[in-house]
Amino acid sequence: MANFFPRWTNWLPLKIVICAVLIVCGLTAGTWYYVTPKYTRVRYEPIQPVPFPHDVHVSQLGMDCRYCHSFVDMAAHSNLPNTQTCMNCHTQVQKDNPKLEPVRMSWKTGNPIEWVQIHRTPDYVFYNHSAHVNRGISCFSCHGEVNHMPVVYHAKPESMAWCLECHRHPENFLRPEDQVFNLDWKPDDVKPAEFVAKYGQPNDAREDLSKKKRLSQTEIGQTLKERWNVDPPTNCQGCHR
Repeated sequence: MANFFPRWTNWLPLKIVICAVLIVCGLTAGTWYYVTPKYTRVRYEPIQPVPFPHDVHVSQLGMDCRYCHSFVDMAAHSNLPNTQTCMNCHTQVQKDNPKLEPVRMSWKTGNPIEWVQIHRTPDYVFYNHSAHVNRGISCFSCHGEVNHMPVVYHAKPESMAWCLECHRHPENFLRPEDQVFNLDWKPDDVKPAEFVAKYGQPNDAREDLSKKKRLSQTEIGQTLKERWNVDPPTNCQGCHR
């Protein structure tokens, strides 16, 4: 009696096992390489040419974000600090620190420091920094607690869904304009009477907010949203122009 299966099928189980192993190895290698902070961005923490502890400069020394990122409230794109900005202090402060040798070399040669940019908006996305920070969106909302980071990392996903969360409900993120660069600010820091005297209160408020002991983020945000007529776009054209 003739064989029911052709002879080549004898090798079929082995071929299936080999293919399965190769596929699993390929998927594992691809996941290990691509599903990392460098590609997903969250927790991406590259090594910089010069160690710059933001926690020391901001929290301990009290430096304002705008001293280094001087265009953030005036331009669509925030700038990285140039060598001149660093040397304004470091011609005197820790001027012989070996960690600052790349800064001194940049100063001597005129070649810029090659900072590794961590937060990068894709080319197909329009984002205006000044429009956000001048209407109550803090650096904290997008970059996290940079003032407490010894090494800056990518704290937020900055995905489209993440952006839309803010655009649909800006009242959850708005804060007084004089607290935008205070990354430690909390709603409890607001004095209700002073806040209401300056900004008023929401149209649908059922009580006098100035009499409350503290205001919630929603009460603060809704007040500022109405005061400043904040109405972020949620359609495609708002960000993809």
